[in-house]
Amino acid sequence: MSSWLLQKLARGLQVASSSRPPQPAEEPARGKMRSSCIVLTAVVALAAYYVYIPLPSSVSDPWKLMLLDAIFRSAQQVSNLIHYLGLSHHLVTLNFIIFSFGKKSAWSSTQVKVTDTDFDGVEVRVFEGSPKPEEPLKRSVVYIHGGGWALASAKISYYDELCTAMAEELNAVIVSIEYRLVPKVHFPEQINDVVRATKYFLQPEVLQKYSVDPGRVGISGDSAGGNLAAVLGQQFSQDASLKSKLKLQALIYPVLQALDFNTPSYQQNVDTPILPRYVMVKYWVDYFKGNQDFVQAMIVNNHTSLDVEEAAALRARLNWTSLLPTVFTKNYTPVVQTTGNARIVREIPQLLDVRSSPLIADREVLQHLPKTYILTCEHDVLRDDGIMYAKRLESAGVEVTLDHFEDAFHGCMIFTSWPTNFSVGIRTRKSYITWLDQNL
Repeated sequence: MSSWLLQKLARGLQVASSSRPPQPAEEPARGKMRSSCIVLTAVVALAAYYVYIPLPSSVSDPWKLMLLDAIFRSAQQVSNLIHYLGLSHHLVTLNFIIFSFGKKSAWSSTQVKVTDTDFDGVEVRVFEGSPKPEEPLKRSVVYIHGGGWALASAKISYYDELCTAMAEELNAVIVSIEYRLVPKVHFPEQINDVVRATKYFLQPEVLQKYSVDPGRVGISGDSAGGNLAAVLGQQFSQDASLKSKLKLQALIYPVLQALDFNTPSYQQNVDTPILPRYVMVKYWVDYFKGNQDFVQAMIVNNHTSLDVEEAAALRARLNWTSLLPTVFTKNYTPVVQTTGNARIVREIPQLLDVRSSPLIADREVLQHLPKTYILTCEHDVLRDDGIMYAKRLESAGVEVTLDHFEDAFHGCMIFTSWPTNFSVGIRTRKSYITWLDQNL
């Protein structure tokens, strides 16, 4: 047989070998690969289903917000499971998770000196901007962080970075108060902490120690911190013993009332991240150490129904049909129950306390408040709280700047650094600091 024929046969055998059906030993490997692909596809589909939530087209960075919301929801669910198993309070667990993602130690740089200390027994973190020869005395802001009176800290990265930026850009002294949280303490202890720390700071000798101008001190806070700042402002405006008065207050998407959970913004943003209505009502109940069984009834305003006499006198101060412009009321209608549950207010009278709901304060109290800045977000259940407070303050003769952002969501101002850097977070922070610079 010729060599040419042998080569031809060899090539034929190779082709036949490569095209033969898979041998039995290869089948399990391919089966495992198919199974892995199916499992991976299912996991990706489930993850996408969990992460995706419908959001308005106008909201800033929607996919990034979905991811942030999914992370926060996961942390809440883990915390609730641990609470259910009796291992720890859900808010303690959730706060532990938050701390794990970003606690920052005090530090000093050439621009800002950061110190942890205490003012009259209340922990504070003080941020001092670099002194300028032409300005021997600095301006100052007492800042109160948010977190539903139960979460976060002056020492986590979000608030540390915010206060560092304020101290540097304003060349100011920023006092960030580390008030005690739920469930360790409840209303009104958070208020007592911020009042005590701020009174201590306003003493002439303490202001002198930090080279602060007594006539250029303001207060500020976001969310629940905005609530505490508003309460602080009202109390200090009536305190004749204070030698140094506050020059201004700046409230960032503040929570200001617990009587009506069906304002247009509560109805519009009922499930909007990062603060759905159900979660906000739960924060209120936890703040008051109330019965969680009341949450669903409060969501539909059963605690301020027409047959609850205690709420009748206050309802007019929350008449959003007259306090809100039509651009916000849209086609929403008030939710006022004829018959409700008077037991809620009897067991949680704090709901109607002006120290928890500064929006319902008397006009005589409001008219003595300093110049005010209020930042509100369109995609936030608390939007109308801020807008109504601005209206009531203006009616009482207070100079007010209402800074509304159409693409903003609750909490956005602290999200300015990667990976939670939102364009609207950067813009709201810039607007806020600019106003402080121009008015403090």
